[in-house]
Amino acid sequence: MKKTSLISIAAVAAVSALMLAGCSTGAATSTRACVILPDADSGTRWESGDRPALDKALKAAGYETDIQNAQKDAAKYATIADAQLSKGCGVMLLVDFQGAAVTVAEKAKKQGVPVIAYDRPIAGADYYVSFDNHKVGELEGQAVIDGLAAAGKDIKTASIVYSSGDPTDGNAKMFLDGALKVLDAAGAKAAFTMKGTWDGPTAGTEFEQAFTALKGKVDAVLAPNDNNAAAIIQILDKNKQTAVMGGQDASVAGLQNVLLGKQWSTVWKPFSVEAKAASDLAIELLKGNKPTQAQENDGVPFLALDPISIKAEDVQKVVAAGDAKAADICTADVAAACAKYGVK
Repeated sequence: MKKTSLISIAAVAAVSALMLAGCSTGAATSTRACVILPDADSGTRWESGDRPALDKALKAAGYETDIQNAQKDAAKYATIADAQLSKGCGVMLLVDFQGAAVTVAEKAKKQGVPVIAYDRPIAGADYYVSFDNHKVGELEGQAVIDGLAAAGKDIKTASIVYSSGDPTDGNAKMFLDGALKVLDAAGAKAAFTMKGTWDGPTAGTEFEQAFTALKGKVDAVLAPNDNNAAAIIQILDKNKQTAVMGGQDASVAGLQNVLLGKQWSTVWKPFSVEAKAASDLAIELLKGNKPTQAQENDGVPFLALDPISIKAEDVQKVVAAGDAKAADICTADVAAACAKYGVK
Protein backbone atom coordinates (compact mmCIF):
# COMPACT_ATOMS: atom_id res chain seq x y z
CA MET A 1 0.00 0.00 0.00
CA LYS A 2 1.26 3.44 -0.90
CA LYS A 3 2.18 5.49 2.16
CA THR A 4 1.03 9.09 2.49
CA SER A 5 3.89 11.41 3.29
CA LEU A 6 4.00 14.59 5.28
CA ILE A 7 4.79 16.32 2.01
CA SER A 8 1.37 15.34 0.66
CA ILE A 9 -0.24 16.58 3.88
CA ALA A 10 1.48 19.92 3.40
CA ALA A 11 0.35 19.98 -0.22
CA VAL A 12 -3.27 19.47 0.80
CA ALA A 13 -2.96 22.26 3.34
CA ALA A 14 -1.45 24.54 0.72
CA VAL A 15 -4.25 23.76 -1.75
CA SER A 16 -6.86 24.41 0.93
CA ALA A 17 -5.26 27.77 1.65
CA LEU A 18 -5.63 28.72 -2.00
CA MET A 19 -9.28 27.68 -1.89
CA LEU A 20 -9.99 30.05 0.97
CA ALA A 21 -10.40 32.95 -1.42
CA GLY A 22 -14.00 34.06 -1.30
CA CYS A 23 -16.25 37.05 -1.35
CA SER A 24 -16.59 39.26 1.70
CA THR A 25 -19.86 39.07 3.60
CA GLY A 26 -19.13 42.04 5.83
CA ALA A 27 -17.49 42.33 9.22
CA ALA A 28 -18.03 39.52 11.69
CA THR A 29 -20.31 40.41 14.63
CA SER A 30 -17.81 39.03 17.16
CA THR A 31 -14.09 38.40 17.29
CA ARG A 32 -14.57 35.35 19.52
CA ALA A 33 -14.00 31.83 18.21
CA CYS A 34 -16.12 29.40 20.23
CA VAL A 35 -15.01 25.78 20.36
CA ILE A 36 -16.63 22.75 22.01
CA LEU A 37 -14.67 19.51 22.44
CA PRO A 38 -16.44 16.20 23.23
CA ASP A 39 -14.40 14.58 26.01
CA ALA A 40 -11.24 14.77 28.07
CA ASP A 41 -10.35 11.07 28.20
CA SER A 42 -6.62 10.46 28.56
CA GLY A 43 -6.71 8.16 25.53
CA THR A 44 -8.09 10.83 23.21
CA ARG A 45 -6.41 13.79 21.57
CA TRP A 46 -8.78 16.66 22.29
CA GLU A 47 -7.27 18.24 25.41
CA SER A 48 -3.62 17.39 24.81
CA GLY A 49 -3.58 18.10 21.08
CA ASP A 50 -6.44 20.05 19.52
CA ARG A 51 -7.13 22.51 22.33
CA PRO A 52 -3.62 24.05 22.45
CA ALA A 53 -3.22 23.92 18.66
CA LEU A 54 -6.51 25.73 18.00
CA ASP A 55 -5.97 28.19 20.82
CA LYS A 56 -2.48 29.12 19.62
CA ALA A 57 -3.44 29.56 15.95
CA LEU A 58 -6.53 31.67 16.62
CA LYS A 59 -4.89 33.88 19.25
CA ALA A 60 -1.86 34.39 17.01
CA ALA A 61 -4.24 35.86 14.43
CA GLY A 62 -5.57 38.28 17.03
CA TYR A 63 -8.83 36.57 17.98
CA GLU A 64 -10.26 35.66 21.37
CA THR A 65 -10.98 31.99 22.02
CA ASP A 66 -13.55 30.25 24.19
CA ILE A 67 -12.67 26.53 24.19
CA GLN A 68 -14.67 24.24 26.45
CA ASN A 69 -15.14 20.50 26.89
CA ALA A 70 -18.48 18.71 27.20
CA GLN A 71 -16.93 15.84 29.19
CA LYS A 72 -19.01 13.21 27.35
CA ASP A 73 -22.25 14.88 28.46
CA ALA A 74 -24.76 15.91 25.79
CA ALA A 75 -26.68 18.12 28.24
CA LYS A 76 -23.47 19.89 29.24
CA TYR A 77 -22.66 20.34 25.54
CA ALA A 78 -25.92 22.25 25.08
CA THR A 79 -25.36 24.35 28.21
CA ILE A 80 -21.86 25.32 27.12
CA ALA A 81 -23.14 26.32 23.68
CA ASP A 82 -25.95 28.48 25.08
CA ALA A 83 -23.49 30.31 27.33
CA GLN A 84 -21.04 30.86 24.49
CA LEU A 85 -23.70 32.15 22.12
CA SER A 86 -25.09 34.48 24.78
CA LYS A 87 -21.64 36.09 25.08
CA GLY A 88 -21.26 36.25 21.30
CA CYS A 89 -19.40 34.05 18.85
CA GLY A 90 -18.01 35.09 15.48
CA VAL A 91 -17.62 31.43 14.51
CA MET A 92 -18.20 28.06 16.19
CA LEU A 93 -15.93 25.02 15.79
CA LEU A 94 -17.80 21.98 17.05
CA VAL A 95 -16.68 18.40 17.58
CA ASP A 96 -19.97 16.55 17.76
CA PHE A 97 -20.92 14.33 20.70
CA GLN A 98 -23.87 11.98 20.22
CA GLY A 99 -25.66 14.42 17.92
CA ALA A 100 -25.63 17.29 20.45
CA ALA A 101 -23.93 19.59 17.95
CA VAL A 102 -26.86 19.45 15.52
CA THR A 103 -29.12 21.54 17.76
CA VAL A 104 -26.22 23.87 18.56
CA ALA A 105 -25.57 24.40 14.85
CA GLU A 106 -29.23 25.29 14.32
CA LYS A 107 -29.13 27.87 17.13
CA ALA A 108 -25.86 29.34 15.86
CA LYS A 109 -27.14 29.73 12.31
CA LYS A 110 -30.28 31.49 13.54
CA GLN A 111 -27.93 34.03 15.12
CA GLY A 112 -25.91 34.32 11.93
CA VAL A 113 -22.91 32.48 13.40
CA PRO A 114 -21.14 30.19 10.89
CA VAL A 115 -20.45 26.64 12.09
CA ILE A 116 -17.43 24.49 11.28
CA ALA A 117 -17.91 20.77 11.93
CA TYR A 118 -14.49 19.83 13.28
CA ASP A 119 -13.32 16.25 12.76
CA ARG A 120 -16.86 14.81 12.91
CA PRO A 121 -19.70 15.63 10.47
CA ILE A 122 -22.65 17.67 11.73
CA ALA A 123 -25.95 18.00 9.88
CA GLY A 124 -26.54 21.67 9.13
CA ALA A 125 -22.93 22.80 9.51
CA ASP A 126 -21.56 25.37 7.07
CA TYR A 127 -18.19 23.65 6.66
CA TYR A 128 -16.60 20.33 7.55
CA VAL A 129 -12.88 19.91 8.27
CA SER A 130 -11.59 16.41 8.89
CA PHE A 131 -9.41 13.66 7.54
CA ASP A 132 -10.45 11.31 4.75
CA ASN A 133 -12.43 9.02 7.02
CA HIS A 134 -12.90 6.22 4.52
CA LYS A 135 -9.14 6.19 4.02
CA VAL A 136 -8.64 5.99 7.80
CA GLY A 137 -10.85 2.92 7.85
CA GLU A 138 -9.01 1.38 4.92
CA LEU A 139 -5.71 1.78 6.78
CA GLU A 140 -7.22 0.17 9.89
CA GLY A 141 -8.49 -2.76 7.84
CA GLN A 142 -5.15 -3.08 6.07
CA ALA A 143 -3.43 -3.34 9.47
CA VAL A 144 -5.41 -6.52 10.14
CA ILE A 145 -4.57 -7.91 6.70
CA ASP A 146 -0.86 -7.14 6.92
CA GLY A 147 -0.52 -8.24 10.53
CA LEU A 148 -2.16 -11.61 9.88
CA ALA A 149 0.02 -12.14 6.82
CA ALA A 150 3.14 -11.38 8.87
CA ALA A 151 1.97 -13.89 11.48
CA GLY A 152 1.53 -16.53 8.77
CA LYS A 153 -2.24 -16.78 9.28
CA ASP A 154 -4.82 -17.16 6.50
CA ILE A 155 -7.19 -14.21 6.69
CA LYS A 156 -10.01 -16.28 5.21
CA THR A 157 -10.00 -18.66 8.19
CA ALA A 158 -8.72 -16.29 10.89
CA SER A 159 -10.90 -15.58 13.92
CA ILE A 160 -11.44 -11.82 13.75
CA VAL A 161 -13.42 -9.67 16.17
CA TYR A 162 -14.97 -6.61 14.54
CA SER A 163 -15.54 -3.43 16.50
CA SER A 164 -16.49 0.10 15.54
CA GLY A 165 -16.86 3.55 17.02
CA ASP A 166 -19.96 5.09 18.55
CA PRO A 167 -22.80 4.71 16.01
CA THR A 168 -24.02 8.24 16.86
CA ASP A 169 -20.71 9.61 15.51
CA GLY A 170 -21.01 10.17 11.77
CA ASN A 171 -17.34 9.35 11.30
CA ALA A 172 -17.73 5.87 12.78
CA LYS A 173 -19.69 4.53 9.82
CA MET A 174 -17.14 5.95 7.39
CA PHE A 175 -14.29 4.33 9.32
CA LEU A 176 -16.11 1.00 9.32
CA ASP A 177 -17.09 1.23 5.65
CA GLY A 178 -13.48 1.90 4.70
CA ALA A 179 -12.23 -1.02 6.79
CA LEU A 180 -14.85 -3.42 5.43
CA LYS A 181 -13.97 -2.43 1.89
CA VAL A 182 -10.47 -3.86 2.19
CA LEU A 183 -11.34 -6.69 4.59
CA ASP A 184 -14.18 -7.97 2.41
CA ALA A 185 -11.94 -7.84 -0.64
CA ALA A 186 -9.34 -9.91 1.22
CA GLY A 187 -11.93 -12.55 2.16
CA ALA A 188 -12.08 -11.75 5.89
CA LYS A 189 -15.15 -12.57 7.96
CA ALA A 190 -16.16 -11.51 11.45
CA ALA A 191 -16.14 -14.27 14.06
CA PHE A 192 -17.76 -11.84 16.52
CA THR A 193 -19.06 -8.27 16.20
CA MET A 194 -18.85 -5.98 19.22
CA LYS A 195 -21.19 -3.08 19.93
CA GLY A 196 -19.72 0.20 18.70
CA THR A 197 -18.26 2.63 21.24
CA TRP A 198 -15.47 5.16 21.71
CA ASP A 199 -15.30 4.48 25.44
CA GLY A 200 -12.25 2.41 26.39
CA PRO A 201 -13.67 0.61 29.47
CA THR A 202 -16.85 -0.25 27.56
CA ALA A 203 -14.76 -1.64 24.71
CA GLY A 204 -12.83 -3.75 27.20
CA THR A 205 -16.05 -5.20 28.61
CA GLU A 206 -17.40 -5.89 25.14
CA PHE A 207 -14.18 -7.59 24.09
CA GLU A 208 -14.09 -9.75 27.20
CA GLN A 209 -17.53 -11.06 26.21
CA ALA A 210 -16.26 -11.71 22.67
CA PHE A 211 -13.17 -13.45 24.02
CA THR A 212 -15.32 -15.73 26.18
CA ALA A 213 -17.76 -16.48 23.37
CA LEU A 214 -14.87 -17.46 21.08
CA LYS A 215 -13.27 -19.55 23.86
CA GLY A 216 -10.13 -17.47 23.68
CA LYS A 217 -9.52 -17.99 19.97
CA VAL A 218 -8.92 -14.49 18.63
CA ASP A 219 -6.40 -13.93 15.85
CA ALA A 220 -7.16 -10.28 15.12
CA VAL A 221 -9.35 -7.37 16.16
CA LEU A 222 -10.66 -4.55 14.00
CA ALA A 223 -10.27 -1.85 16.67
CA PRO A 224 -11.71 1.58 15.78
CA ASN A 225 -9.17 3.67 17.70
CA ASP A 226 -6.19 3.50 20.07
CA ASN A 227 -8.39 4.02 23.12
CA ASN A 228 -10.41 0.89 22.31
CA ALA A 229 -7.29 -1.00 21.29
CA ALA A 230 -5.60 -0.27 24.64
CA ALA A 231 -8.58 -1.66 26.58
CA ILE A 232 -8.68 -4.74 24.35
CA ILE A 233 -4.93 -5.28 24.78
CA GLN A 234 -5.40 -5.22 28.57
CA ILE A 235 -7.81 -8.17 28.27
CA LEU A 236 -5.41 -10.02 25.99
CA ASP A 237 -2.51 -9.35 28.37
CA LYS A 238 -4.56 -10.65 31.28
CA ASN A 239 -5.10 -13.87 29.34
CA LYS A 240 -1.44 -13.99 28.18
CA GLN A 241 -2.44 -13.72 24.53
CA THR A 242 -1.82 -11.38 21.61
CA ALA A 243 -3.87 -10.51 18.54
CA VAL A 244 -3.29 -8.40 15.46
CA MET A 245 -5.00 -5.01 15.51
CA GLY A 246 -4.65 -1.47 14.32
CA GLY A 247 -6.13 1.75 15.68
CA GLN A 248 -6.13 5.46 15.06
CA ASP A 249 -5.19 8.79 16.66
CA ALA A 250 -1.48 8.07 17.29
CA SER A 251 -2.16 8.56 20.99
CA VAL A 252 0.62 8.02 23.51
CA ALA A 253 -0.90 4.68 24.54
CA GLY A 254 -1.34 3.70 20.90
CA LEU A 255 2.23 4.58 19.99
CA GLN A 256 3.49 2.66 23.02
CA ASN A 257 1.50 -0.42 22.03
CA VAL A 258 2.81 -0.16 18.48
CA LEU A 259 6.40 0.02 19.73
CA LEU A 260 5.81 -2.95 22.04
CA GLY A 261 4.38 -5.03 19.20
CA LYS A 262 0.96 -5.29 20.81
CA GLN A 263 -0.64 -3.15 18.10
CA TRP A 264 0.32 -3.56 14.45
CA SER A 265 -0.11 0.13 13.62
CA THR A 266 -2.04 3.29 14.37
CA VAL A 267 -3.44 5.85 11.94
CA TRP A 268 -1.91 9.27 12.50
CA LYS A 269 -4.18 12.19 11.81
CA PRO A 270 -1.86 15.11 12.62
CA PHE A 271 -4.01 17.31 14.84
CA SER A 272 -1.65 20.19 14.12
CA VAL A 273 -2.53 19.97 10.42
CA GLU A 274 -6.26 19.66 11.10
CA ALA A 275 -6.21 22.47 13.64
CA LYS A 276 -4.29 24.70 11.21
CA ALA A 277 -6.77 24.04 8.40
CA ALA A 278 -9.77 24.66 10.68
CA SER A 279 -8.17 27.77 12.19
CA ASP A 280 -7.40 29.21 8.76
CA LEU A 281 -11.02 28.66 7.78
CA ALA A 282 -12.32 30.15 11.04
CA ILE A 283 -10.11 33.22 10.62
CA GLU A 284 -11.50 33.86 7.15
CA LEU A 285 -15.03 33.63 8.53
CA LEU A 286 -14.14 35.95 11.42
CA LYS A 287 -12.88 38.42 8.83
CA GLY A 288 -16.31 38.32 7.22
CA ASN A 289 -15.22 36.35 4.15
CA LYS A 290 -17.09 33.42 2.68
CA PRO A 291 -14.55 30.70 1.79
CA THR A 292 -15.26 28.20 -0.95
CA GLN A 293 -14.41 24.49 -1.08
CA ALA A 294 -14.61 22.25 -4.14
CA GLN A 295 -15.31 18.99 -2.30
CA GLU A 296 -18.52 18.25 -0.39
CA ASN A 297 -19.72 15.73 2.18
CA ASP A 298 -23.52 15.35 2.17
CA GLY A 299 -23.79 18.80 0.62
CA VAL A 300 -21.45 20.46 3.15
CA PRO A 301 -18.19 22.01 1.86
CA PHE A 302 -15.56 19.53 3.02
CA LEU A 303 -11.81 19.86 3.46
CA ALA A 304 -10.48 16.28 3.61
CA LEU A 305 -6.92 15.76 4.84
CA ASP A 306 -4.70 12.71 4.33
CA PRO A 307 -4.18 10.21 7.19
CA ILE A 308 -0.89 8.34 7.66
CA SER A 309 -0.32 4.75 8.80
CA ILE A 310 2.28 4.52 11.57
CA LYS A 311 4.19 1.34 12.42
CA ALA A 312 6.96 0.99 15.00
CA GLU A 313 9.63 2.28 12.62
CA ASP A 314 7.51 5.39 11.91
CA VAL A 315 6.81 6.54 15.48
CA GLN A 316 9.69 9.03 15.45
CA LYS A 317 7.91 10.91 12.63
CA VAL A 318 5.04 11.69 14.99
CA VAL A 319 7.47 12.87 17.67
CA ALA A 320 9.49 14.96 15.19
CA ALA A 321 6.29 16.67 14.03
CA GLY A 322 5.46 17.66 17.59
CA ASP A 323 2.28 15.57 17.87
CA ALA A 324 3.72 13.42 20.68
CA LYS A 325 6.59 13.69 23.16
CA ALA A 326 9.27 11.04 23.48
CA ALA A 327 9.29 11.61 27.25
CA ASP A 328 5.63 10.59 27.42
CA ILE A 329 6.05 7.58 25.16
CA CYS A 330 9.37 6.20 26.36
CA THR A 331 8.43 5.22 29.90
CA ALA A 332 10.38 2.48 31.69
CA ASP A 333 8.60 -0.44 30.04
CA VAL A 334 8.85 1.13 26.57
CA ALA A 335 12.38 2.57 26.83
CA ALA A 336 14.07 -0.40 25.14
CA ALA A 337 11.62 -0.31 22.24
CA CYS A 338 12.16 3.45 21.87
CA ALA A 339 15.93 2.88 21.67
CA LYS A 340 15.43 0.10 19.10
CA TYR A 341 13.30 2.29 16.83
CA GLY A 342 15.12 5.59 17.38
CA VAL A 343 12.39 7.42 19.25
CA LYS A 344 13.94 10.38 21.04
